[in-house]
Amino acid sequence: MKNILFAFLFTSSLAVSSTDIVDQCDSDNLANSCIPKLASGFNFLKSYKVDGIAKEKVEYSYVFTKGTQYMINVCANGTSTDGIVVSIFDKERNKVATSKINGQFISAIAYPCNATGIYYIQYTFDEPSAHCGGSALGFKR
Repeated sequence: MKNILFAFLFTSSLAVSSTDIVDQCDSDNLANSCIPKLASGFNFLKSYKVDGIAKEKVEYSYVFTKGTQYMINVCANGTSTDGIVVSIFDKERNKVATSKINGQFISAIAYPCNATGIYYIQYTFDEPSAHCGGSALGFKR
């Protein structure tokens, strides 16, 4: 009987723990909510989960094509994306665009690509409470 009770309590605590973790950052839904917020004329390419809980940064890579303009937007709980900074780095890790300009946060950045290659999309967090969000990448020619 003790083994059954222990197994029940153990599995119940796992279920509660995993639910707590999921509730902390619903980056899937936030990423999906960013897709319709791409500016007019931009075609959706990819969404990104920005789950920075216990992380300094979240980073993805994507191959950009010369002559194409890319847009990356950020969505977070509530209406403000303050605290989540998205930056684009080229293949040599030079920063080519960022969503934090003169201390102000913007929710989307556009980047006209001048050279085909791998680019890095990096999300950093200026505010301790702003470690959860989503993002969408779009393009237009």
